[in-house]
Amino acid sequence: MKLLSGNSNRTLAKAIAAHLDAPLTRAQVKRFADNEVFALIEENVRGEDVFVIQSTSYPANDNLMELLIIIDALVRASARRITAVMPYFGYARQDRKTDGRTPISAKLVANLITRAGADRVLTMDLHAGQIQGFFDIPTDNLIATPVLARDIRERFEKPSEVMIVSPDVGGVVRARSLAKRLDADLAIVDKRRPRAGESEVMNIIGDVEGRRCILFDDIVDSGGTLVNAAQALIERGATEVSAYISHGVLSGPAVQRVQDGPLKRLVITDSIEQPDEVLNCEKIVRVSVAPLIGEAIRRIANEESVSKLFD
Repeated sequence: MKLLSGNSNRTLAKAIAAHLDAPLTRAQVKRFADNEVFALIEENVRGEDVFVIQSTSYPANDNLMELLIIIDALVRASARRITAVMPYFGYARQDRKTDGRTPISAKLVANLITRAGADRVLTMDLHAGQIQGFFDIPTDNLIATPVLARDIRERFEKPSEVMIVSPDVGGVVRARSLAKRLDADLAIVDKRRPRAGESEVMNIIGDVEGRRCILFDDIVDSGGTLVNAAQALIERGATEVSAYISHGVLSGPAVQRVQDGPLKRLVITDSIEQPDEVLNCEKIVRVSVAPLIGEAIRRIANEESVSKLFD
C-alpha cells in the first residue's frame, strides 16, 4: 500500500499516514511558470495499491487538476490499483439541472476522475448520496456523523437533552441520523433560497423554546444559512445554538459572520485545509477525521468491509 498527496490538504494527509504508520510516498506536484501542473512520483509504484489523498476544495480547479494529473502519472507508472481519496468532493452541489441549459458538473467531474484512470473513489459526506451513482467505479461515501457525535457527547453533559436541527428540509435524513445516535429530539428550519448563496428562514418546525440547539449539515460556505437559522432559533426561545458541519468551505465573509453572529460554536472537520483566519477564530473548532479515513483506507487495502465502520 502506498499513500500519496497533492497540495490541497497536506496536514490531513500526514495525519492519515501517521494513523496508518505508513509514510507518504515521495512526489513532486508543482507549477510551471504558466501555472500548468506537473507531477513526478519519486518512488517505484509498479504493482502497488496507491491511495491519492486530495480534497478538491478552494482553489477547486487547481486541486482537481492536480488529482487528475497525479492519477495519470500513476497509471503510466503501472500502479496496480489507484484509489482517489477525496475527503471533500468539490462540485458536489452541482448534482442536478436546476434550470434550463445548465450543467451537471458533479457528473462531469466523476467522468474526469474515472477517465484519468482511478479504479476506486473514497469520499466523505457527499452533498447528495446519488453522486455515488455518477461513477462507473466502486465508490465509498464515509459519514462524519460518528466523529461529530463523539464531540457532542464530550461537550454536552446530557446529549439527549439537546435538540438537533436540520437547517433545511433537504438535510432532514442527515439530522435524524445524528438525533438517533444521541437519542435527541429533532427540529427543522423551513427556509427559502431566493438566489444562490442567500437564504430566508420562513418557519421553525418543532418546539425549540428553552432548548440547546445544534444545527447539523454537510457544508458551510458563506455562513448565511447558518447565521440566519441560528438567529431564528434564538428568537423562538432557544437558549443557545451551536453548529456541527462536515465540510468548512467558509468562503467570503463566513468567518466574520460566525464571529459576530449568534452561534456559540461552529465545529467542522479537517476535510479542508483552513487559512489562519479560520484557525484563529475562537468560535470555530476543528475535529479530525484522519482516523476515520485511515481506517477506511486500511480496510479497502485489506479487502475488508468499510460499511462496518458505521454499525
